[in-house]
Amino acid sequence: MIDRDISNQLRKAARQFPAVTLTGPRQSGKSTLCQAIFPKLPYSNLEAPDTRAFATDDPRAFLAQFPKGAIIDEVQRAPELPSYLQGIIDADPKPGRWILTGSQNLALIESVSQSLAGRSAVLHLLPMARSEVVRFTKHPKSLDKTLIAGGYPRIFDKSLDPTDWLRSYISTYIERDVRTISNVGDLTTFQRFVELCAGRTGQLLNYSSIASDCGVSQPTVKAWLSVLEASFIAFRLPAFHANLRKRLVKMPKLHFYDTGLICWLLGIRTPEQLHSHPLRGSIFETWIVSEIFKHRTNTGESAGLTFYRDRDGVEADLVIEHANRLTIVEAKAAQTASASLFDGATRVHDQLTETGKKIESVIAFGGNEGQTRSGVSLVPWTLLHDRRWV
Repeated sequence: MIDRDISNQLRKAARQFPAVTLTGPRQSGKSTLCQAIFPKLPYSNLEAPDTRAFATDDPRAFLAQFPKGAIIDEVQRAPELPSYLQGIIDADPKPGRWILTGSQNLALIESVSQSLAGRSAVLHLLPMARSEVVRFTKHPKSLDKTLIAGGYPRIFDKSLDPTDWLRSYISTYIERDVRTISNVGDLTTFQRFVELCAGRTGQLLNYSSIASDCGVSQPTVKAWLSVLEASFIAFRLPAFHANLRKRLVKMPKLHFYDTGLICWLLGIRTPEQLHSHPLRGSIFETWIVSEIFKHRTNTGESAGLTFYRDRDGVEADLVIEHANRLTIVEAKAAQTASASLFDGATRVHDQLTETGKKIESVIAFGGNEGQTRSGVSLVPWTLLHDRRWV
C-alpha cells in the first residue's frame, strides 16, 4: 500500500475527536487506509449480511464487542448505529476510538450530523491524485494514459487493465449502489443518463438539455445528479460571483472526480482514441479541476473553488478564492507553449482586478516545459501536484 495524501489529516483528526468519519466512493481505499493507520483497532464491515443484521437488530450488543473502539466500515448500512454510538462517546470521549467509513455521502453525513455533531470529524477520501499515483512503480507516464487510467487504487496496486476494471465498477455501481441510494426504477435509462453526463464534463450544466436527450423530466435529472454526487461520481462546480460590472454566468459546471470513468463511459479505450477525441480538452479540464479539488480536500480545505464566465464568453476554468487573493487556473491540453494559451487568463485577470484582491494566473497545460510570461505561470501537467493549491 502506498501512503495517501490525506493520511496526516486523518491522524490529526483522530487525535482531536472521539470519532472520525471517512467518506468517499467505493474502492477509493478507505478500508485499507484506516486499517493501516489504526492497526490496533478491530475491524468490522457492515457489508457482510450477518454483521449488518447484528448491528441493526441489536446495536448495543454489537458496539459492546468493542470496548476500546473499532473501525466500522460502510456504516451507512446501519443508519441508526451512530445514535447508539453517541452515548458511548459521551461516556468516554477519548480521541481516536471510533473510525467510521462509508461510500454514500448523503446518507452517512445526515446520520452523523444528527447523532455525532461535535463528536466526529468528517473527511473525504477521493480517487487518487497524480501525486499518489506516481508512488506506484508502474504508473502511466503519458498524459493520455493517465487520463484513461484514472485514480482508483486497485488498478495500480494489482496492475489491472483500467478498461476491464472500470467496466466492472460501473456495472456494480449501476446495478447495486444506485438501488440503495435512490428509488431509480429504470436502470437502463439511468445508465444512459450517466453516459450523457460524461459527455458534458467540463461544460455548463444544462438540465433541460440532459432531460431532453435522456427522455426524462428536469426534476428527475436533478434527482439523479444528486445520486451521482452522493456516491462521489460527479460534482457541480459553482460559478464565480462578485460585485463586478460584467454580467456573469450563474449556471454551474459539471465535473467528474475520475477521468478514467469518463473515458470508459464515452467508449474511449486506448490512448490513441483519446488523443483524437473531440472531448479531450474537456476531459483534460476535468482532470485539472479534480486534481486541485483532491489536493485541497486532502489538506482539509475543499471550499473556495469556482469558475469564471461572463456573458461575453470570457472565462477561466477555475478560480481559487483565498483570503486576500485569487488564483486563476486555465486548463489547456495542447503540448506547445504558444502565446494564445495565455489570452483567456489575461482577460479574466484584467476583469477580476475590480475585486481589489491580488491575482495569480496559472496555465496548466499538456506539455513538459514550464515558463512564466508577464506574470502568468505555465505549469506542465506532470508538475501540477508539486504546487500548493491552498
